[in-house]
Amino acid sequence: MPKGGKKIEQLNIEGKRSGEGFVAHKVALVRALARALSARITLLDITIGLKGLLGYLKALGGSNIVKIVPSNGSASGSQTNGHKRLKVICGSNTSFLADGLWIGDKTPMTLCDVRVSPNNSVKPNVGTTELAEALNRVLPFTAKDDNRPVLQCVKFTAKEGKLTLVSADGFRLAVVTLDFDDGEGEALINGDELKGVANALRRAKRARVSFDGENIKTLTIDTELIRYKWISVNGNYPDYEKLIPTEFNYFAHFDTVEAIKALACLKVLSDSKTYPIDLTIGNGVVIMSNPDDKGQSELPADTDGEGKIRVDGGYLASVLKACGGMVDLSLTDAARPMLFSQDGYRVVVMPMMTAEAKKAQDKAAKAEPAEPKAEVKRKQKGSKKSKAKAEPKPITEPVAEPAKEAEPVTAK
Repeated sequence: MPKGGKKIEQLNIEGKRSGEGFVAHKVALVRALARALSARITLLDITIGLKGLLGYLKALGGSNIVKIVPSNGSASGSQTNGHKRLKVICGSNTSFLADGLWIGDKTPMTLCDVRVSPNNSVKPNVGTTELAEALNRVLPFTAKDDNRPVLQCVKFTAKEGKLTLVSADGFRLAVVTLDFDDGEGEALINGDELKGVANALRRAKRARVSFDGENIKTLTIDTELIRYKWISVNGNYPDYEKLIPTEFNYFAHFDTVEAIKALACLKVLSDSKTYPIDLTIGNGVVIMSNPDDKGQSELPADTDGEGKIRVDGGYLASVLKACGGMVDLSLTDAARPMLFSQDGYRVVVMPMMTAEAKKAQDKAAKAEPAEPKAEVKRKQKGSKKSKAKAEPKPITEPVAEPAKEAEPVTAK
């Protein structure tokens, strides 16, 4: 299974055709190139480094009009060396840019094709700011393990008037839903290929999302300057809807900004990089504390019910940062997943094992219907190993295994 799909980036520059080349305003050309995410630019069949080209165009003076045409024989031999180059004219400045200029051994193999047209109209079907925020809210929760290529992806699904973005890493699951009434489709896009798109979308005026293909699925995001197109990764994403809890026993509504500040103080008191945090809910407060009683912080909150749960501090920090503002926290018991929700955004996080979690787990097991005797005997045969482990399962059990640095810890 491939690690990720292929991103195809296309930059549309407003200008006028001039023979085999084109004429454009320098400021508009610089602004357009600055929006590209690729490291290499293909311009009139010549590939050159984006950073070098941007720096050169910014340095040009004397005129705001830039003319770019192919040069393969019109210049002297010392200027072209018999090879095709780009001839750039701006006021009294003339230069010849060779194929491969400003490209080094460490220049990433990312490519953007440049097209010039009088105008590029885009009929938007989603807000640029909303889509950018949605991407920023799911990208932190994609898997980093190369052995789980499907979980390294963000799942895009358009269905029933909604556009849903989903990501999961085995212990966290993030879901964002946007209004989208423009067809149906789905695609799995590697998270690394989506980096930078959110910032580019914030600078765009219009955005259009579309899906295409059956055997080879694609996702396209059009803006007034750039078209981003990805080929979907082949793979089956977990049935994430079954992993989102729906029944809860206690709730809290609190400010994530204050929670992040409190969490930072508790992190300093921890002896290790991975630090557990106990959350105690009830009586109008959320208490965040270190399990070893080194410190605690109280946050004012709207609460309903009382309970306690332990969570990985790093996971909690990433969720609070992704939410921002006020957030709702819903819990069932100390052993089951907790749900953070906020205006069409949901994040499921697995808790860490504690004595309370073990009791809740045993209680839930007793409440389940009795299994056939044959099945009971089979489980009893290997019961010693299973009892010793006693850890909650990852929320993406069908395709993920817990990472060493994120394994649930057992309370003393």
